[in-house]
Amino acid sequence: MSLLRRLAPDLRPLRASRDLRRLVVGNVVTGLGTQATLVALPYQVYVETESAFLTGLLGAAELVPLAAMALLGGALADRHDRRRLLLLDQIALVAVAGLLAALAFATDEAPLPLLFLLAGALAGFGAVQNVTRSAIIPNLVAPELVRPALATSYGLYQLTLVVGPALGGLLVAAAGVGWAYALDAVTCLALVAAVVQMAPQPPAGAGEHLPVRRSVGEGLRFVRRNDALMGSFAIDLLAMTFGMPRALFPVLALAVYDAGAAGTGLLHASVAAGATVAALTTGWLTHARWLGRIVAYSVVVWGLAIAAAGLVGSIWLAAVLLALAGVADSVSAVCRQAINQAVTPDRLRGRMSSVFSLVVTSGPRMGDVEAGAAAALGGVRFSVVSGGVACAAGVAVVLALFPALWHYDAHAPAA
Repeated sequence: MSLLRRLAPDLRPLRASRDLRRLVVGNVVTGLGTQATLVALPYQVYVETESAFLTGLLGAAELVPLAAMALLGGALADRHDRRRLLLLDQIALVAVAGLLAALAFATDEAPLPLLFLLAGALAGFGAVQNVTRSAIIPNLVAPELVRPALATSYGLYQLTLVVGPALGGLLVAAAGVGWAYALDAVTCLALVAAVVQMAPQPPAGAGEHLPVRRSVGEGLRFVRRNDALMGSFAIDLLAMTFGMPRALFPVLALAVYDAGAAGTGLLHASVAAGATVAALTTGWLTHARWLGRIVAYSVVVWGLAIAAAGLVGSIWLAAVLLALAGVADSVSAVCRQAINQAVTPDRLRGRMSSVFSLVVTSGPRMGDVEAGAAAALGGVRFSVVSGGVACAAGVAVVLALFPALWHYDAHAPAA
């Protein structure tokens, strides 16, 4: 019974805060459509072009707007009501998803530059959403409930990464990519409804408003001077750049396993399934002390599991290994979020979250480019295996550069 209590998710934050419940539920519903689009976009590009390289290049098209909007969003979140910022951003996401749906319904072969442009817009506004939501959560609960609030929020969101890609794959297979984009537009309205009902969320202790450029610079300097933060960001960037071959999931499903759109959804969902199980059994992390060491071990497991998935000949065995990778990724993510929020004062949380969001969202897109280029040079399996091995080996380099991550003590006084 004691073991079950340690594994069970800590639901006290959801019981204690109505606004947290609204934010989490709205985010879960919205996430279903977001994940369906993440399946539909690369699938549409690959079907139209039959090019693994161009499919991977979709990530490059998203990088610049993602970076610019994440940094801008962080500065805005530290000077304006975060609730209003999240509401306006969510309305923009509804509009972009609606445009993708209209384009798909209007033509069987959409112009590739326009698809890349809309993908960049989704990435940019999605970055602002992630930044603002992350900055809000610690202020919705008492300090002692922040870590379980982050873990529970992350775990429930991971559920969308299981259902969303599977739903997206089925929708694309049955009715075409247009319906996946339409689902995204409709589900985005759920977070709009949730945010409208929340109390205002002004940043605490913001002080005078610096010009946006100076405000962004202040946030970047804070991150650069904190080795624990830098190590947290660097190890995640390593894992996602070399160990996240999501751009190749359509190629694996179609060209290697002959499993079609449904197989693409399965591969996406497998990572999230493992992450969901892990995140919803993280009661033991609430009192863990050496969070940085847990992060390091988790990233090694992630890389080795990805490499193994690139070697197997069955899509089902690959799915099991990807689920194991998802378990490791979830544990790492919960620990990294706890570290990041603990060392950052609220007046800087928006800008810290902007860097965090930039790392979390740009890493997989850089991974798309790396995976596509490696696949073009040595084949799909070579790309997946080499990336996983590079990820596991790179952990030692990150810890050598940022030893504060390894030595981070969660029992030390927080910011």
